[in-house]
Amino acid sequence: MTPDQIALVRTSFDKVRPISEEAARLVYARLFEIAPEVRPLFKGDMAEQGRKLIATLAVVVNGIDDLPTLKPAVERLGRRHVSYGVTSQHFGPVGAALIWTLEQGLGADFTPEVRAAWLDAYGILAAVMQEAASTADIEGSVMRNAS
Repeated sequence: MTPDQIALVRTSFDKVRPISEEAARLVYARLFEIAPEVRPLFKGDMAEQGRKLIATLAVVVNGIDDLPTLKPAVERLGRRHVSYGVTSQHFGPVGAALIWTLEQGLGADFTPEVRAAWLDAYGILAAVMQEAASTADIEGSVMRNAS
């Protein structure tokens, strides 16, 4: 990502922070609308899940300019999501729900440049998570087959 894109992601996220609970609620409502098959993956308190989502986004936004340092945490997140039943097919709808929510929350401040910056940021995050998840899935298959 370019420095300008990083700045756009950070400044736009700062505008979402005051409405973070509503933003999290919108992300999941939109996700369940466009991908109802993922609803059973969420077994806990959705308000708590929303807080975790916003906290995770904050970590990513704060560390996006230092990907080598951020990468191990994102890889752990990807491996952990395998145990929840998340597959690579789920990343598209999650990204779409996130982008839609940002558009709703930011209104006129959700410019084409902001959209492109968030798409790049989410693309990087999703790619790292998926790579780590596929490695965890392969390791899990090897362990199951070895037993």
